[in-house]
Amino acid sequence: MKFYMGPRQWPETIADIQSAGHELVQDIHQAEVLVNTTPNPAKISVPDNIKWVQHCYTGVNQLIDAGVIHDVPWCNTAGAFATPVAESALGLLLSVAHHHKAFALAASWSVARELDQSQAWVYPQAAPKRLAVFGAGGIGKEFIRMVAPFGLHITAVNRSGTQVPGADVTLAMADAAHVWGEADFIVCILPLTPDTAGLVDAAIFRAMKPSALFINVGRGGTVVTEDLVDALRSGEIAGAGLEVVDPEPLPDGHPLYTLPNCTMTPHMAASADVAKYHIGAVFNANAAAWEAGEEMPTRVDVERGY
Repeated sequence: MKFYMGPRQWPETIADIQSAGHELVQDIHQAEVLVNTTPNPAKISVPDNIKWVQHCYTGVNQLIDAGVIHDVPWCNTAGAFATPVAESALGLLLSVAHHHKAFALAASWSVARELDQSQAWVYPQAAPKRLAVFGAGGIGKEFIRMVAPFGLHITAVNRSGTQVPGADVTLAMADAAHVWGEADFIVCILPLTPDTAGLVDAAIFRAMKPSALFINVGRGGTVVTEDLVDALRSGEIAGAGLEVVDPEPLPDGHPLYTLPNCTMTPHMAASADVAKYHIGAVFNANAAAWEAGEEMPTRVDVERGY
């Protein structure tokens, strides 16, 4: 297939796509497929000759809201960044558990005993800790694989309740309200949809254990930021690790920057520098399905929002 990549071109991705026999063209009007490298709806134009679009990111809610996704099929990168995002989630969990930010902000050895007494350990001591993964799709499955050596009791929560490999228990989202209050560690990988927007609010934080650690590597908009700040300040939960926040970028001076029990990274687990090594395989799978007249593996469902 003839494809155009823009507005930026990623040589690594182009090489992976060309290796499957597809042809890069420099004029979008000669292409059959657009490989879209911007998440900004205002910078996206899809001419009539384009048969389908490969978006180079997973989140598409902003494109749906802007009315960009219409007429032709769009595919996102669902599951493509499972390994880097799962690694980011594990890093945040361990960093928050062991008070890396709190010690850095204290800038004094005098807090050593206080931090030691309140740090969390992921491996089992008296008994296995309980981990809940909300949104246990591709990233969640990879995260569960990565944390398996820690001997956690794992509850996976997904939309359907379909069993997740490596989880002790799998529940449908509709049946998982009690899980928020049972888990020692909660990893949120939920997409942003009408059902999940603002889902993690003050009531959810109140339901959590005071010792719970909350990690979000899904979408910032699934969490009510002001409620999270209140929960961290009041001790309703022990800590948070955030790869995503709402709003993004987080304004300078926001309290999350200085809270000692909140560790953040600036949504960089699946940036363009990471994505360029993963998009080719996704495109090639979608292209093969298109040419065979089959359902494309990562086609966006506008009604579901992902």
